[in-house]
Amino acid sequence: QVFTFNKVEIRVQPSAEVKNGAPVSIICHADISKNVDFQLKHNFTIFKNGKLVFMTVSDKEDAWYEIPVAKSSDTGDYECTVTADGKKGFSNSVYVWVAGMTEPILTADKKEVSEGEVVKLRCELPEEVPPLEFFFRKIKTNSAPKEKRVSEQNQNFSEVEFPVEEGDNILKFDCFGKRQVRSGWESSQHSNSTLVTVKEPFIKPTLITRPSSNVTEGDKIEFECSTEVAKMRGIEIIFQKNRTILNSVRDKKSLKYSTVATQEDSGEYLCKVEQGAVSKATKWNVFVSELFPKPTLSASMTKLDESKDLILSCNINGFRGANFSIVRKSSSGDILLENSKFLAIKVNVNDTGSYTCKAEVKGIVKESKRIKINVYAPVSKPTLSVVSGSPEVVLGKPLQLICHSVKGTPPITFTFYKGDEIKKKVTNDTYATFLDEDIGLNDNGGYKCDARNNHSSGVKTSNILNITVIVPIKSASLGSVPYGEVEVGSDTAFLCSVKEGSWPIDFKFFKKTDHEVLLHEVRAYSDRTIWHKKTMKRKDTGTYYCMASNRASVDVRSHPITISVILAAWQKGIIAAFVLTAIAGAGAVALWWFLHKKKKAKGPSMEMSGSALAPNLTNEKLTRQPSDGNYYSGSGYIEDNENHMKSTDESKGPDLESAEVDYTEVEVSSLDPHR
Repeated sequence: QVFTFNKVEIRVQPSAEVKNGAPVSIICHADISKNVDFQLKHNFTIFKNGKLVFMTVSDKEDAWYEIPVAKSSDTGDYECTVTADGKKGFSNSVYVWVAGMTEPILTADKKEVSEGEVVKLRCELPEEVPPLEFFFRKIKTNSAPKEKRVSEQNQNFSEVEFPVEEGDNILKFDCFGKRQVRSGWESSQHSNSTLVTVKEPFIKPTLITRPSSNVTEGDKIEFECSTEVAKMRGIEIIFQKNRTILNSVRDKKSLKYSTVATQEDSGEYLCKVEQGAVSKATKWNVFVSELFPKPTLSASMTKLDESKDLILSCNINGFRGANFSIVRKSSSGDILLENSKFLAIKVNVNDTGSYTCKAEVKGIVKESKRIKINVYAPVSKPTLSVVSGSPEVVLGKPLQLICHSVKGTPPITFTFYKGDEIKKKVTNDTYATFLDEDIGLNDNGGYKCDARNNHSSGVKTSNILNITVIVPIKSASLGSVPYGEVEVGSDTAFLCSVKEGSWPIDFKFFKKTDHEVLLHEVRAYSDRTIWHKKTMKRKDTGTYYCMASNRASVDVRSHPITISVILAAWQKGIIAAFVLTAIAGAGAVALWWFLHKKKKAKGPSMEMSGSALAPNLTNEKLTRQPSDGNYYSGSGYIEDNENHMKSTDESKGPDLESAEVDYTEVEVSSLDPHR
């Protein structure tokens, strides 16, 4: 029994697009070839959007998945799988679209509400599968519907709340739903309409003004705001102009407000009644005619020197009979200067400030625009100085100057000069600074500044400031005479010089050891200095360098030189003579010893007598006496050499102790007293 799958396909009847509520059939067909006619069991599995929706076992080649009432949730991609005797066949997918959605159902939690309350609505799409979009509408007569949109990802219903506003009478609500399909969005029909009746807790307020028209400055104007309420508790009446609250009452049906009218009282007035969340308002515009125009203040001068005369005058064009006063403004309040139209004063700097005049008619006071009066004291002669304090600057470094005037009314304009060239202008209160970043070798003077303000006295100029330019030390070098090798006891001259640098220059001479040793220092008004070191010693051998600095505060170090202190020629001759003498003495002693041994063999009796005297002589003359060089010699030789070494040591000084001299140790036997 041999078979094979030729094809597995899926079909839809009556069509792949069907209306909501109509029947639809999903058919899975297996096309199989057999070598002989035999019965074969087929396992049919139908999937929608990858999820199992139908499964059956049949010996037929077709399996039917019946949907008697199609819903929008049945929309999707369908495919089937057929399994027979271990073999599998797969179909392509087919998209089934159930057009249309179920009709939504709308319910409201109340049928009658008051203004300020809310209506809670619920819209449901039976048999629809989320995600869904719900749309709620509030419909009023003679106005566009208000709509709210809610997305639901996990349920097929949604709830919203609509506030009941002022002017709402009979409200109608409905809803509809949408779902997303392959071709876009699909909408349901609109739900049933739900009617809600609205009750008013109070009527819109009434606003009355007296007089209602032709209001002039100085007139008394009255406002009255009233309403009718169902429940007095919680009622509040607020009276305001623009955003300013003028008066308010609680638990009353009316409010009154009055004032003497001014031009500033022109504008829109609002009477507002509130209770809970309900608010109703009535507006009224009031225009107040001008009784008289604002006064005008004029000044003889607005900028003047101290001790000059100032005249202020106040006028109202085309109007008489007003009471005038001239005041000066201050942070603590108005300062009354004169109850008159005119004011004449001799000013000082303290009179600088803002001035106005006031006019009063029938209790109405109007104020003029402010006039700014500036009184100037002359500037004092400015002083120019260096910010750092010292009138010096290092070549290549910036120079900061400050120009300062002790007296003078600000603003003061300061001008900086370098020579005759203007470098900078600054306007400030009492001082200004200037930074000169271009300092050259020839910039040793010529700085000045001047100061001026609005006083008629003009410009004041500072004294000329001379600046010393300090040239930093450059390229220090060290030499010596003699150079390299110096004999013990001789003098050495060290010369330290610089290539350039401002005087005075501090020179320091150092010798390198485990730590730096300062040997000599001097301040010189020159580019070089010589240090004479007297009587060089062996311990002065080593490496030397010098360091130079000036007011630029930069230490410049020379390259090091090496000095070797060696023995003088006469010292070398003494040492050579001493060594030769020692060698000759040793040879004489050796010869004597040899002859003495020969004689000793011939005369033992003399040897016996000689041996009795030997200890005394030996104790006196042959005692081993150490010299400075651990040198040992015979009796007569020792005395001569001791005297000779003393004189040599005294002449050579302590440095000879460090000379490298070789010595020989000689053993001496006892002398024969008979020879």
